[in-house]
Amino acid sequence: MADTENHDTKISRREAFGLSSAALAAAAALTMAGAKDAHASPQAQKPAAHNAPNEVDPGPQNLPLAAENPDSEWAPSTDHGTVKPFKASFSVSHKRVESGGWTRQVTARELPMSKDIAGVEMKLTAGGVRELHWHVEAEWAIMLNGNARITAVDQEGRSFVSDVGQGDLWLFPKGVPHSIQGLGPDGCRFLLVFDDGNFDEFQTFLITDWLSHTPKEVLAKNFNAPASTFDKIPKKELFIFQTGLPGPLEAEQAQGAQGTGTVPKRFDFKASTMQPTKVTRGGEVKIIDSKIFPVTPISAAIVTLKPGGLRELHWHPNADEWQYYITGKGRMTLFIAGSDARTMDFEEGDVGYVPISNPHYIENTGDSDLVFLEMFKTSEYQDISLAEWMAHTPHLLMDQHLGVGMSMLDSIPKQEMVITPV
Repeated sequence: MADTENHDTKISRREAFGLSSAALAAAAALTMAGAKDAHASPQAQKPAAHNAPNEVDPGPQNLPLAAENPDSEWAPSTDHGTVKPFKASFSVSHKRVESGGWTRQVTARELPMSKDIAGVEMKLTAGGVRELHWHVEAEWAIMLNGNARITAVDQEGRSFVSDVGQGDLWLFPKGVPHSIQGLGPDGCRFLLVFDDGNFDEFQTFLITDWLSHTPKEVLAKNFNAPASTFDKIPKKELFIFQTGLPGPLEAEQAQGAQGTGTVPKRFDFKASTMQPTKVTRGGEVKIIDSKIFPVTPISAAIVTLKPGGLRELHWHPNADEWQYYITGKGRMTLFIAGSDARTMDFEEGDVGYVPISNPHYIENTGDSDLVFLEMFKTSEYQDISLAEWMAHTPHLLMDQHLGVGMSMLDSIPKQEMVITPV
């Protein structure tokens, strides 16, 4: 009986061991298959032109990053040579969080080729304040979500107080002190653009920082007030802080205007209600420069591309272009002459940069609208369209260059499309 039990036990153990081996083998196979599939997933998105045996990448790979950047992972055959990266993302920028909100920036430190323009994302709570401050640089802004109250005082003491909502813009000239405060119910989120790539949001002139580093007896003499008046000035900058909501707009406007009046030209622009400058079946564009927003030294285009839409082949002859992608997915090929070109992919929160007169396009590669900004350190927006150039050059000469045929050249629209129809 004992022998039988021992025999049965040995058989059970042997069988169990065999089953475990099979299970382990199956698990290992599944794991290897899963690993293979995981490594293969970016391969599955490769264009047919990149399926040769010499184009297999077994890893290691940063799979999410590869999936987000298919045109860097497997470039179009038209890409060539070495082109510096012209893309950065706010998602990998340091986010400074304060009681009234947060901020982060993309500057020449994060995107070295961005010498002319820097950008800042900021979120303020309801009542959150970006404290009273000023910059050496001009500040252009667009409200992405929510509402805010902005204030400023110019060099002649004239006041500006206004409320701005989603899609609206503002411009504070160089050296003009100002503030931004989130309104109810949910505060606001906005993009700031500065006309210097080396701008630093964390090195601005703040009223609390300045006064905390000024002797109280000097403050007392300056304001003809007891020195004790300044005992509660914060010992360090407030930067972004939480407080209550502001008073009624009309009352604050009246208070600010006492004695000196208001600024002669508004610092805000209601782009949210502006009619598009150009509309096609492929999308629309709003162009905002000093012709319609007189105070701005920074020009902009707000571009919306429908799925499959193309911001046509073009270049800008008067300034570098700084881009900010608001929604959707797209790609851009930058040609820098000398046969060198590179394609990169963009999505929400990314920044692109194009040096002056370098030709490029932007294509919507997603299944929803692609909305992005084109920003320029110049008061006048200018671009040159490839199609418009070809349409207004003698067609015989153009065909001698390209061999596309006279009928194709004759069919090019005589006016710039900006956005090609889908």
